[in-house]
Amino acid sequence: MEINKLGDGSRIRVFVADSSRIHTQLLCDALKHDSEFDVLQCGTNSTGLIAEVVASEVHVLLISAYLDEQPMRGLHILRELRSVYPRIRAAVLMDSYKSEIVLEAFRAGARGIFSRQNSIELLAKCVRSLYEGQIWANGREMSLAVEALSNEHAIRPTNSSALNLLTKREIGIVECVAEGLTNREIADRLKLSQHTVKNYLFRVFDKLGVSSRVELLFMTLGQHSSVPDLAELLVGKDHTDGVSFALCKKAAEQDVPAAQLALAQMYWARREEPINLIHSYMWYLIAADQLSRARIKAGKSITPEQRIEAEKRAAAWLSKSRGIASASVSESQRTRSAGLLA
Repeated sequence: MEINKLGDGSRIRVFVADSSRIHTQLLCDALKHDSEFDVLQCGTNSTGLIAEVVASEVHVLLISAYLDEQPMRGLHILRELRSVYPRIRAAVLMDSYKSEIVLEAFRAGARGIFSRQNSIELLAKCVRSLYEGQIWANGREMSLAVEALSNEHAIRPTNSSALNLLTKREIGIVECVAEGLTNREIADRLKLSQHTVKNYLFRVFDKLGVSSRVELLFMTLGQHSSVPDLAELLVGKDHTDGVSFALCKKAAEQDVPAAQLALAQMYWARREEPINLIHSYMWYLIAADQLSRARIKAGKSITPEQRIEAEKRAAAWLSKSRGIASASVSESQRTRSAGLLA
């Protein structure tokens, strides 16, 4: 994990989005007394908050779960923000301890929970800790998160069947995401409000155990369902210049092997430019290394007998696959020869 340290005269950019304009201003004024902080603040409402955070390259976000007079609005925004700006480190400001909000905050991508009952000095320490890559939570909050994680792991379905949990409408939403549509475009197509689309997406994220559109795309990569074949979608000529390429690149940089392989194929599709051949080969190498490590790890978790059985099945599958490919080539050659003789 990358750890940031001050020492070059730079300042920690902190963005504050509290539950009201007055609370936000008071918190900003208090934090500005610390010379290490460059404090920015949200406007009268959360509109444009994501764009402001990204444009300002904020290091640490302090956000209330309660925004725009909506109890969970802040967590919804945090979840969306992390999908486009994954390196943001956020602490959720809480008026009182509520276990369900603590869990939702962690699920939304928060790296810290801060109670308003604590001092401003402790908040400054929280900001520095988050900036340095640490988690800010007390023992009770961490225990709650660990217990929830262990329970969810026990009942979380595998990727091969997780999509079966989605309703027909939720599948429709996923299909639109796979096409690279924005929330507004999805709302227009399905005749829904943008707020309804967001709620559907949050339910989909929760059911599938993902926290962003990128994770959603690559979880569904290669799944046999009514969702389009995302491998074909991502490397198709009509998509290599659009949002799918950006999503794929972002996921590849986050060490998702399927994304790295897809990105290599995307660059190969653009091989008319020599630099793209280099990028393609680079991402093939990175994907191969990741897959090799995964193979070694999987091999260590099974018995020698199971490993031999797996190798036999792989060899049989590859032999069959290559046989089919060879037959297809031979048939193609015969067709061309017949055409020349005609």
